[in-house]
Amino acid sequence: MTLILQHADVLVTMDAQRREIADGALVANGAAIEWVGATADLPETYRRMIDDGSAQVVDMHGHVVTPGLVNTHHHMYQSLTRAVPAAQDAELFGWLTNLYMLWSHLTPEMIRVSTQTAMAELMLSGCTTTSDHLYLYPNGSRLDDSIDAAREIGMRFHAARGSMSVGRSQGGLPPDIVVEREADILRDSQRLVEQYHDASRHAMLRVVLAPCSPFSVSRDLMRESAVMARHYGVSLHTHLAENDNDIAYSREKFGMTPAQYAEDLGWVGRDVWHAHCVKLDDEGVALFARTGTGVAHCPCSNMRLASGIAPVRRMRDAGVPVGLGVDGSASNDGAHMLGEARQAMLLQRVGFGPAAMSARDALEIATLGGARVLNRDDIGALAPGMSADIVSFDMSAVGFAGGGHDPVASLVFCTPANVSTSIINGRVVVRDGKLLTVDLPDVLTDHRRLARTLFERAQEAGV
Repeated sequence: MTLILQHADVLVTMDAQRREIADGALVANGAAIEWVGATADLPETYRRMIDDGSAQVVDMHGHVVTPGLVNTHHHMYQSLTRAVPAAQDAELFGWLTNLYMLWSHLTPEMIRVSTQTAMAELMLSGCTTTSDHLYLYPNGSRLDDSIDAAREIGMRFHAARGSMSVGRSQGGLPPDIVVEREADILRDSQRLVEQYHDASRHAMLRVVLAPCSPFSVSRDLMRESAVMARHYGVSLHTHLAENDNDIAYSREKFGMTPAQYAEDLGWVGRDVWHAHCVKLDDEGVALFARTGTGVAHCPCSNMRLASGIAPVRRMRDAGVPVGLGVDGSASNDGAHMLGEARQAMLLQRVGFGPAAMSARDALEIATLGGARVLNRDDIGALAPGMSADIVSFDMSAVGFAGGGHDPVASLVFCTPANVSTSIINGRVVVRDGKLLTVDLPDVLTDHRRLARTLFERAQEAGV
């Protein structure tokens, strides 16, 4: 059925002209947008459909409508381990060391339920497309568990087949119990791409190859993953240059900066994006700009782990594609995409001055920026031919009171709000702030039970 949104206070298109349309309207037919403009300019064809009831009509009075937000980095299983006492006050390497053994007790059910919990949190905060980087597979867990969860909840998903292959006995950071054999990793990566990856326009599911980090996989796995990804036409993702210890490890083990290491392995290009890049140097910024290599900026996680302030203003000025990532719920402890956009703006101003990022810059990074990082040209904007991924925010909420002078900027400057409506691929998945696709209270009941079970099993094992 044709879907018509009308009378939005402001419709933020993020199109080539960055139009913000007062009393805006939008028409979608199935997965794609057909028409965008002012409500007064709705073509007669659509007006007749409104009158005869043949279209689904949503009144957006009092709302700001934007493209769905795009999350480019997450570890959804970590929603089971928020605010773990042993990892509350550690930097990256210490934080990981304190959590690896706990995560070794994950099960397929835990992966599925934590994925839906994390996706529900994202969807309610304005996110319509997300990536998830799952890089450990204990007790029979598979990426398929995340994929099944995403299909049920109805979120556009880039499922990243992460991996770790270099344990402590070989000089890596993770304990040997959570690493895999590289032949098994590559075999499963091929299976997942062949079984699930959809390269078509408006695809709801794509597969990404994502060896975890320079300190947990070998050069060979990085190279072989790049070869495989390019054979199948899928993207590549990993962590890079996250903090000072990360830089020191790269220089000690490889004799290179992280950016040099990435280039040496073929991990640059429009089909590659790296998470964090807090410590990316000038040479690395120039390399990423020249090659179109993307960055997932994760401001809350970078602050939580005291990693530093990524030079996002410098990256964007140089032409580096930059998107937003909430990162794992154990290093952010929240996954609110609009809140992440706000934090990105505020953190850049702390580091580089009040002009370092505007509210509209932050929204652009959260929409078009994320689309570009995921190597997609069908999401991130509201324009004919784009995917029908649309969200609205109710500006009558108390947090926006007094913000009517500039409602678009208020979305970022004011207290982060949840969505009123969310539409993914032309399907209404949130209405009046309520998630429609799964029974969220039941999911959360299961999630609380599984979080307790995870800790109990870890305690029984002496973790």
